Amino acid sequence: MAKDHWQIYNHASKNTRFTSGGFDTMPTYEAPKVVLDAALKATRLIGNSLYGVDIKQSGNRAVVIEVNDNPSIEHGVEDRFLENQLYEQIMQDFIARIENRRGQKK
Repeated sequence: MAKDHWQIYNHASKNTRFTSGGFDTMPTYEAPKVVLDAALKATRLIGNSLYGVDIKQSGNRAVVIEVNDNPSIEHGVEDRFLENQLYEQIMQDFIARIENRRGQKK
């Protein structure tokens, strides 16, 4: 969250150091278990799809802020570790879903 603001971005901030809150990008195997558990629990309630889950962690506590069904996937952020492999995995999943829907299971 942006400093002294309720959103991630504070577009009205005059201090450019505090226009956005911090975040960590890491592979899932490095993410704290409490964070992964919170993300999976939140998305299981909705179904199997591509989601962005915003989580705030404080100590051993993880709180889901929101689940985005149309998440942004920014170059240099979400793809920091997998790079192009991330986009290939997403496209392969979309193709498999389309083929399954059409009855063309491989």
